[in-house]
This record gives sequence, C-alpha cells and structure tokens, in this order.
Amino acid sequence: MKKAFIGVYGCQMNISDAERMEGQLRTIGYERVAEMEGADLILLNTCCVRETAEDKVYGKIGEIKHLKRANPDLIFGITGCMAQKESDGLIKRAPHIDFVLGTNKVHELTHVVQEIERERGHIVDTQLGETELPDDVPVARGGKFSAWVPIMYGCNNFCTYCIVPYVRGRERSRLPEDVVQEVREAVAQGYKEVTLLGQNVNSYGKDHKQADFADLLKMVDEVPGIERVRFMTSHPKDLSDKVIAVIRDGEHICEHIHLPVQYGSNKLLKAMNRVYTVESYKDLVRRIRQEIPNASLTTDLIVGFPGETEEDFAEMLAFLKEIRYDSAYTFIYSKRSGTPAATMENQVDDKVKHQRLEQLMALQNEISLEINQGLQDKVLEVMVEGPSKNDADTWTGRTRTNKIVLFAHGDEQEGDFINVKITQPQTWVLKGERV
Repeated sequence: MKKAFIGVYGCQMNISDAERMEGQLRTIGYERVAEMEGADLILLNTCCVRETAEDKVYGKIGEIKHLKRANPDLIFGITGCMAQKESDGLIKRAPHIDFVLGTNKVHELTHVVQEIERERGHIVDTQLGETELPDDVPVARGGKFSAWVPIMYGCNNFCTYCIVPYVRGRERSRLPEDVVQEVREAVAQGYKEVTLLGQNVNSYGKDHKQADFADLLKMVDEVPGIERVRFMTSHPKDLSDKVIAVIRDGEHICEHIHLPVQYGSNKLLKAMNRVYTVESYKDLVRRIRQEIPNASLTTDLIVGFPGETEEDFAEMLAFLKEIRYDSAYTFIYSKRSGTPAATMENQVDDKVKHQRLEQLMALQNEISLEINQGLQDKVLEVMVEGPSKNDADTWTGRTRTNKIVLFAHGDEQEGDFINVKITQPQTWVLKGERV
C-alpha cells in the first residue's frame, strides 16, 4: 500500500469530507498515515472561515516544500474551503502543489490522483455547481463508535462576516432515504452514535421537499440499533416547534442543541444579517426549555464585529447572563476578503477585541461552572470513549447533553453505556464515579 497523509483543518464537515477522501484513496492502493514524512501523497483539507486557519495552512505548505524537494515523486494536493477560495492562486504562490480541488469535487479525488501519477503537471478544479456529493463515495470513518453523516451541503444565509456560502455554494439536501441508509450502514459497522451535519440543518429539505429536518430526525431515531442521534449546526431562524417536539419525544435524540446566536444586540445582529432579533431568539430558547427542561444549550459568539461599541458589548454581557448557556465557542471577528463585513466602517481595534473576548470568556466560564455545579451528586448516562489524554487509569465519556465526564477505569469498555454519579463538577468537565 502507498501512504497518504490527510491533514484536516476547520469544521466537522471537513472531517466528514476527509473520511470520504480516505475511502476513495483506499480503492486505489493508499492507506492513511499519521505523519507527513515518508508519505507518497499529502492532502490538506483546508478551512478559510478564520484567518488563523489560513495561516496554519500556509505554514504547512512551506514545510511540505522541503519534503517535495527530497522526494520529487511526492504528490501534494489542497482541498476544502481555502482551495475553493484561492483556486489556481495557490499554485501560483506555491508551485510545488500538484492539484487544487474545490469543495464540490471531493468525489473526483481518485481520478485526479491517478492522472497526476500518470502525467504529473498541475490540476485545478474549483467549479462550484449545484450538484451534491454522489452517495456511492466510499467512507473510511475515523471514530470507533461515533459517525459523522452529512445531510446537506452549502448555505443560503449570507451572514455578512461569513465566507461559507461563497466557498460551499447554495444549500443542497441529500435525499432522506440516502441519509437513513448511511446511518443503517454505520450501525451495521458497530457505530452507536451519529451526528447529522449541515451548515444549517434546520433548513434541510427545503429544496427537494420530500422531508423536513424534523421528519429526517424521526427517521434516523427509528433506525434499529442506533443509540444516540446528534446534529449540528442549527440556525435560530429555522428551528421549528416541530423539531423541538421531535427531540422531546425521541428515544435516541440527544438533549443538546447548539444554537449559534453570534451576538446579543439587535443592532449587531442586523449588521451581521442574522435575520432574527434578540427577542425572537429569547422566545425560541424559552420554548426549548419549556419542552425539553433538561436540554443543554451551547452557542457561538463573536466579539469585535465592525461598529461594536461599549454599549453593544454591555448588551451582549447582559444577554449572556440572561440566557445562561452551558458553554460557548467564542471568537474574535476576523476579516474575510469577499464578505461585506470586511469593507465595513468602524473596524474595532485589535487590543479592544482581545479585552472584550477575555471579559466574555470569564463571564461564560462562571456560568458554565454554576450550571455544572447543579449536577453535583446527579447520576448521568455516559457513553464511554476510552482513556483520557493524560492518565490511562482515568477514562472519559459524554453525557446525552454532550458534557465530558471523567471517571476511574474499571471493567467498562469503549462504547459501553454506564451510569456515573457526579462528585466533582468543574467548568469544562465533570468528574464522577461509576454506580
């Protein structure tokens, strides 16, 4: 077998795409390896949502130049969102790149690699059409018990800070029977948990109209042998009462909703083109908590968006205190060329951005700790994931609400479901003992 290194940057969709890339490469004699040194093929599946992600990729491209000099037969390709955005500009900047494949071209990987093997030269294919990934693409799943299952591709929302619609294209939903069949296959392979993926899962099915997201969730929940069903990411404008009811009534659908708000003031939400208001978002959260009282709620927050004032930021902190998320992914606004926000006036000073981020994180950490302390002495179902990174005798797992739990290892095995009594709740993890 030839050796292929696949480096993945960015979101869960990129991880899922990389699994499909690896599946294809296996059919033409490649096995995935953990190190670039000695590889016959290096593939970087890239992200361009934030500047830091692009910087990491450019740094890695520089490293690979030395490997290419040492081994001229090494094949080097760039895929993913950054490939879509930069196209042949990547090869002009770094001629040691052999091929650039856009986000719609994952299924073309084997043909491109074989052509490079035969002819060498450069290949660039970043045409962004309306077609979805074919459903016969082989998948080499990375996890042992948790599987990523994409249900749709692209995004129609055009938030002013976001480049995703420009590099992923418009929304295209997979057929419900194809999604359900992939879940069945994953279960047959021993996977106990699936996460349904989309840039905005709540708008699933608006194109083909054969099923909406609530319908699809119910179908997946009923697949024999499935233990847990998760999904991400939800756009607040499309999360319906029907979806909330399906989560409430489902047997295997986890009580965790990631609901990115991005900001806590109407002025900034309008500038971001988020469509909803603070008031409508709060009403949505009220309905979720009324119907699913034990649900955990997480979010994404951006500080330093153009035009953000101290008054706006104070509104954000007050909003956070009222909503009380279990946890939040917090980001400093990063300019993305080609997006409307990149040319907006009143860009926020970098030092101010960092100060506000620290304040935001400190407040959220307080809230997360208080919420977790409410789980003291509670007994929670945990799916065992295996040894923790730092201690082989301490194992880790996740609750249905997506909280990480650490416990002393006994006779449990990876993939088991056990009950753990929480004895030491912390900000980021819960520590407990098996009961």
